[in-house]
Amino acid sequence: MSAAREMLGAYQHVIDELRIIGGGGGVFEVTVDGRTIFSKHACADRFPESGELAGTLARLVAPGTRRYGT
Repeated sequence: MSAAREMLGAYQHVIDELRIIGGGGGVFEVTVDGRTIFSKHACADRFPESGELAGTLARLVAPGTRRYGT
């Protein structure tokens, strides 16, 4: 799944738990360490754009946290 690959590729060193929940009725939610960072229902029924989840995660981690491998 590209959403998981995007976030783990950038921040695997600071993520303890990543949950991507898909389900009936178009449910698609992304939760990192217990915090929902994306909900298709809350975002006008759309899926995240490329880079959007990693960008959201970058704003949530401690300031100055580098992307994995840099």
